[in-house]
Formats: sequence, structure tokens, C-alpha cells
Amino acid sequence: MKSSSITGYVKLSVPERIQLVEDIWDSIAAAPEGLSLTNEQQAELDRRLEAYHRNPEEGSPWRCVYDHYHVSIETKGNET
Repeated sequence: MKSSSITGYVKLSVPERIQLVEDIWDSIAAAPEGLSLTNEQQAELDRRLEAYHRNPEEGSPWRCVYDHYHVSIETKGNET
């Protein structure tokens, strides 16, 4: 995409640009067959799935990771 072709989009307000990006993302998500993984990405997903099947108790649930991340960010914010 040429930089001159995005000039009009930059003139949009921030909320309008966010909406534009969301609309573009939704159009991409609606056609997942247009996206493909590289061999390396597929191999990594296969490796992780195999590791999970070998030991499903290893690792942390998403909620715990999410909560830990937000506590960490809040703690760093309070240090300043």
C-alpha cells in the first residue's frame, strides 16, 4: 500500500480509524481460508499440542496468566 493511499484515512478521527480497523479485521476473520500458517508455525502448534497432551496439568490457566499480568502492570505503575 502506498503511503499516499492512506492519507485520507489519517484524516479520520481516532474513533473512526478504530472502527475502520475493526471492520477490516472482521472481514479478514470472516474468510479464514485466506490465511495459512507457515510450516514453522504449524510445527510449533503441533509441538505445543503434543506437550499439552503429554502433561495437561503443566502450565497455567489463561485467567491466572491474565490476572498475574495485570497485577504486574499495576504494581509497576505504582512504582513511579
